[in-house]
Amino acid sequence: MRVRGWRRSWQERNKMERIDLYSRFTISCIPWFFTLAWQGTPFKSDIRHAPLPLTLGVALLLVSLTQCLLSNRNLHGAYEHYLTVSVFPQRRLLAPVALLAVAVGLLAALAAVDGVHGAGLLLMTLNAPMALVITRVLLVPVRRLLIESLCLTALITGTLAVAGVRGGTLAGVAPCSLFGCVLVLISVRPSAWSMSVMWQAEQARDIQARLAVAEERLRFGRDMHDVLGRNLAVIALKSELAVELAQRGRPEAVDQMVEVQRIARASQQEVRDVVRGYREADLSTELAGAQGVLRAAGIECTVTGDSGERLPVPVQSALGWVVREAATNVLRHGDPQHCVIRVRATADAVTLQVENDGATAAATASDGPGSGLAGLRERLGALDGSLEAGPAKGGGLFRLSATIPLGDRDWPETESGRPGTNGADGADGAEGLRPGTVVAPGVMVGPGPGLLEGRR
Repeated sequence: MRVRGWRRSWQERNKMERIDLYSRFTISCIPWFFTLAWQGTPFKSDIRHAPLPLTLGVALLLVSLTQCLLSNRNLHGAYEHYLTVSVFPQRRLLAPVALLAVAVGLLAALAAVDGVHGAGLLLMTLNAPMALVITRVLLVPVRRLLIESLCLTALITGTLAVAGVRGGTLAGVAPCSLFGCVLVLISVRPSAWSMSVMWQAEQARDIQARLAVAEERLRFGRDMHDVLGRNLAVIALKSELAVELAQRGRPEAVDQMVEVQRIARASQQEVRDVVRGYREADLSTELAGAQGVLRAAGIECTVTGDSGERLPVPVQSALGWVVREAATNVLRHGDPQHCVIRVRATADAVTLQVENDGATAAATASDGPGSGLAGLRERLGALDGSLEAGPAKGGGLFRLSATIPLGDRDWPETESGRPGTNGADGADGAEGLRPGTVVAPGVMVGPGPGLLEGRR
């Protein structure tokens, strides 16, 4: 049952978690491997088979095995400390340090009673610091670990010298003790560093995925605002106009409701396109739509300059959104009588300007939180374009100007075709009309929200 549970737990882990588990398991096996190899091998021929040397040797082996247990116990915390997940409590190193001191003492006692030959003593010296250093290598910088290793080497060498170890054996103690520390450094530290890099890459992928979701939500919200804002307003406006005309017994009410039906169907298609993420504004369509909607609102609108049909599709799409938002703001804010839309394209850049004579109110409204200028700047910024909005020099006019550099650029291919015309006469509608706006002969917007009144 334990084996089955372990296998099920392994299968439930993702690849990164499996690599992490494998690395930790490998590191935890290192002290056991070296203890059994370097601490157990001398019992065969290097330790003198006498009661006292064998007793000291067995005691030293038991202390080393206990060190391995403590090393495995502290490994998880040290690993998390290295990965900056948690802080390792330093008090947990007190027991391993005390056991290391006991191990060095037993090793010195074994050497003092001449209980071990030179080769066996060097193997035991190699193993002595291993368990503690495996934990320590994950807690301190490399430079500090090397300094601590030199101090530990000096301590072991001095202790064995006091115990009577001389000659070539003593000369080999220092490099063996230092080699054990360096071996741990070059085997454990790179493994932990690799895991740290992989976990950071995994976190970066998670962040990238979350940012992509957030960006898609922003795109969806922005497109829904741009697409449905004017359409719903025009549907409401034309519905109220149809009611007003019907109450007067005028046959134009049927035509208005037919337009409402057409705009509603076009809006449904646009919503589907937005959901799929394929919708793009068409500049020529938006120019015609803005002109139609503004004229229907009693504002004289003139479109001059290039039609934009030869511009790259991404540029047309961005400028189409500018036209749409500019027309919406003209309808919502200010009290203009005239509006001029200019499109000028050269080999280096294309410029779109929208001017109206409702400067004071439009300037005030353009700074409000409800304007879509921030969304337009995001769209233009993706093409290295810029947007300026404010009163024109000389006063009396409010100007919105968008510029996109052209030059020699590889424009991205689009995933969708051109959308059809939207709204009445190509117009998608407006988010709201100001009171007093004439929307049909004899009918204008009343002072209250959503009210139409007759003008005799």
